Amino acid sequence: MLDKIDSARKNFDEALTKVNDLTSLEELRIKYLSRKGIITQIVDSLKDVPKEEKPAAGKAVNELKNYTNRIFDDLKKSFESEKKKSDSFIDLTLPGRERVIGSKHIITQTLDEIKDIFKGLGFSVYEGPELENDYNNFTALNFPADHPARDMQDTFFVTEDFLLRTHTSPVQVRLMTSKKPPLRALMPGKVYRNEAVSAKSYCLFHQVEGLVVDTDVTFAELKGTLVAFVKQFFGKSVQYRFRPSFFPFTEPSAEMDIWWEPKGKEGRWMEILGCGMVDPNVLENVGIDSEKYIGYAFGMGIERTAMRKYGIDDIRILFDNDKRFLTQF
Repeated sequence: MLDKIDSARKNFDEALTKVNDLTSLEELRIKYLSRKGIITQIVDSLKDVPKEEKPAAGKAVNELKNYTNRIFDDLKKSFESEKKKSDSFIDLTLPGRERVIGSKHIITQTLDEIKDIFKGLGFSVYEGPELENDYNNFTALNFPADHPARDMQDTFFVTEDFLLRTHTSPVQVRLMTSKKPPLRALMPGKVYRNEAVSAKSYCLFHQVEGLVVDTDVTFAELKGTLVAFVKQFFGKSVQYRFRPSFFPFTEPSAEMDIWWEPKGKEGRWMEILGCGMVDPNVLENVGIDSEKYIGYAFGMGIERTAMRKYGIDDIRILFDNDKRFLTQF
């Protein structure tokens, strides 16, 4: 038995020379000190040792066990200390790690640019609730009772009288009701329409509208304001045109187009906004004397404006939160 114990110690010492990290140390512990390890097997075999040899054999086994445990504990502390030093070590010769800083979403960037341009033209920014009543969203804006926009298939109605606003024009109603002219306001915000999601349309989008009400306002001023905007936003060389159109809340009404030539595609006229002189009925609905005051209004979608400026073909990608796309802006 003593020879067996002595052999186990020599084998242990020899195995120690191959231990160089915590993983190999743990493998050695399992081999010698686990419940089925070599030392445990030696202890179990003491029952077969002759009675007169047991004291010496027991003492030798305990010495071997204490020796291996001490060696294991010392090496474990040493390896853990080295690992801790390695983990906390900073190589000052290495280049610094670049900090990844987020940026504003392309929709927010576009809206901020639009607001900055119109602020420079004397407009103040106003906001309103996204949950709106039928009167502010439709009736006060001269929408007839049988207008298609009032149908459930076009509008998200929450109750019979309340809906998710279909445009930011209700903010105009609230503003004209609460403030007296002259008014020069810009109204950005989210709007909702019950439309099928596709590359060109979405059920949620952002819109910005402008409103001017005063005693001496003309269609020429409206055109001049919008021309100044597109030249600042799209560049001085932008080509533009105005076309007659129809909106319930403006008369006369027009749409503004710009000439667009996307890369690799044929150029074409593209509508960027709608505009017109505020209908006298709208002014009367909000308590403004239409004989004394006149106004103009305009509105545009932020997503489509951003798509045209940056050459984006699919509106859905603006809502996907794909970092590969967002980090380009």
